[in-house]
Amino acid sequence: MRPHLETVEVGDLEFRLRITGPRSRLGKHSTHTTAPPPTIVFVHGIGMSHRSFIRVGARLARSYRTVTVDLPGFGGTRSPRRPLGVEGHAAALAAALERLDIRAAAVVGQSMGVQFAVELARTRPALAGSVVLIGPVVDDRRPSMARQLGALLRDTLVESPRMNAVVMADYVRSMPQYLRELRPMHDYPTLDRVAELTVPVLVVRGTRDPIARHDWAVRLVGAARRGELVEPPGPHHVQEHAPDAVAAAIDAFITDPARGDCP
Repeated sequence: MRPHLETVEVGDLEFRLRITGPRSRLGKHSTHTTAPPPTIVFVHGIGMSHRSFIRVGARLARSYRTVTVDLPGFGGTRSPRRPLGVEGHAAALAAALERLDIRAAAVVGQSMGVQFAVELARTRPALAGSVVLIGPVVDDRRPSMARQLGALLRDTLVESPRMNAVVMADYVRSMPQYLRELRPMHDYPTLDRVAELTVPVLVVRGTRDPIARHDWAVRLVGAARRGELVEPPGPHHVQEHAPDAVAAAIDAFITDPARGDCP
């Protein structure tokens, strides 16, 4: 299925979006006879690109309209003149989604993309009907930069050769922006912000993920008003290692009839 490509400019910021699925053309009516399912928006982590979600996105695009995002300064998009931080990325992403008339999306973040998804849902809940947090960062009990770097290096030992190649290539072309966003990632209070969310939260963690450990994932779920945890086998990029399991977990989560009953 060939994606429909969109480039959206928000001020001096550039987003590149790939829209795929049974409702791939924005503004077209769903072919489903019941209420149309939510759009799934995939938000990559620091240094990465839409390529983080190729395999799981292909699975979910069979049933949903999916949107994969290349954030400003990543994936070959134009670098912003200033560091955006978590709040700036979330605000700009909100403007891009509004430009495309996307509402009540299931926003799937991975690694630092988790922070962007959380901040978007916290500040603009009308745009995010639910959030999926894959390999969330940063564990507030292991916050040091040195620990984060060590965990990242250990993760390369359990990632697939393909994913390691994707990570390396994406990091090389986004290194200036990567370095500018490290401190905002480190300082963002992910646990506290998850506790403020009014939307349902699914945490997905690979069982061999040295960056997002089990106890951290459990605490995030406990902080959410309505949280669930799924741990498929795999590393930090578990959506690449186990795309069928991750797609099934996301599908079950967003089609749960009780999903909209978050107190």
